[in-house]
Amino acid sequence: MTIPTFTLNAYSVAQLVVTLVDFYEMLIIVYILLSWFPIREGSLVHDIVMVLQSLCEPYLGLFRRFIPPMGGLDFSPVIAVLALNLVSRLVIGIIV
Repeated sequence: MTIPTFTLNAYSVAQLVVTLVDFYEMLIIVYILLSWFPIREGSLVHDIVMVLQSLCEPYLGLFRRFIPPMGGLDFSPVIAVLALNLVSRLVIGIIV
């Protein structure tokens, strides 16, 4: 009896990196969009926002320290997503 083996080639790892980065970007975008609406505490949407906050805020907080809100608008999520894309492209370039 042979045990199936799972091998990762460079293309599979690169595809996994792209998928994870795309998923995290989507989480950031949903978190930012939900922050524009008033959300009642104790609702399901509030629970979703709290989970998204625990996932996204540590990463976004890195950029908020260096990029303060200007005119009431917070541009740090835009820079955070651009930085995430840049890093993923560098990692994929190294892998492939």
